[in-house]
Amino acid sequence: MIVSSQKLNPNLFDDEIEQAPIREGFGEGIVLIAREDERIVGLSADLTESTKMDAFRKEFPHRFIEMGVAEQNMASVASGLSAMGKVPFITSYAMFSPGRNWEQIRTTICYNDRKVVIAGSHAGISVGPDGGTHQAIEDIAITRVIPNMHVLVPCDKIEARKATIAATKTKTPTYIRLAREKTAIVTTESSPFAIGKANILRKPDNPKVTIIACGTLVHSAILSAAELSAKGIEAIVINMHTIKPLDHETILWAAKESGAIVTVEEHQKAGGMGSAVAESLAQRLPVSMEFVGIGDMFGQSGTPQELLLHYGLSVKDITFAAQKVITRIR
Repeated sequence: MIVSSQKLNPNLFDDEIEQAPIREGFGEGIVLIAREDERIVGLSADLTESTKMDAFRKEFPHRFIEMGVAEQNMASVASGLSAMGKVPFITSYAMFSPGRNWEQIRTTICYNDRKVVIAGSHAGISVGPDGGTHQAIEDIAITRVIPNMHVLVPCDKIEARKATIAATKTKTPTYIRLAREKTAIVTTESSPFAIGKANILRKPDNPKVTIIACGTLVHSAILSAAELSAKGIEAIVINMHTIKPLDHETILWAAKESGAIVTVEEHQKAGGMGSAVAESLAQRLPVSMEFVGIGDMFGQSGTPQELLLHYGLSVKDITFAAQKVITRIR
């Protein structure tokens, strides 16, 4: 029931599925597009290796600026570079960019509609031992609310590379959310990717629920759908890699097909992808919904797997949410 045109990884259900950090895709993508476009420049806030911009620095040292621990200044400098015809990429941990420099991103970049790409690495609780101070679980909310901003949440390394390249080909400020830990490779080089167009990964007959996921939890959503199928419950699975501009058409189609929606994200339930989906359906076709995310609390130190279980973001939790939403509408 996996949609063949999505050309997903044939090893999706293997215990030893290939894994790689999503941030690596960003590092590869910026180098590839910089070879084609000399306007691209890179700025880092003293985290060049961690954000995987070190390969860009090595190949294009004359187009790289180390800003030091000065995220606010980095955003403002990037706006100025954009005004002079460059396409700046700024990188740091997501907690610091867009977290610490939100006002500069809002006012110097988005208010002026400057083409700057903000790559926020180490997002979500799966940062693990770094703890609550470094776990950006509010970043989708604070970026999608800014006018002129695009918000991308790739599900794996390959999609992150595609998102990075695609982001340079728009005229819009863009935030790309990146995770640190190794994540299952869901897509392939042949999988389709377009900003603003969600990917329908699973499309069964007579679906009872739709699972809409983004980022690191897309693979978990696929595994949950397989569990539900074994229980006689068929689920559509959608990879909502673009939070803004949101694919209202696909969301509406899924609501009509299944009548119930579960959203899944490594982010606060409030203000994130689930909220965006709920806003869309409230205006078009309200249906019963459940939200799998973090419930109005901060993260804490632990291994990534421990934290995903603790905060209710496991495959089991997604399956439970799907069963709950179906029971409610019967």
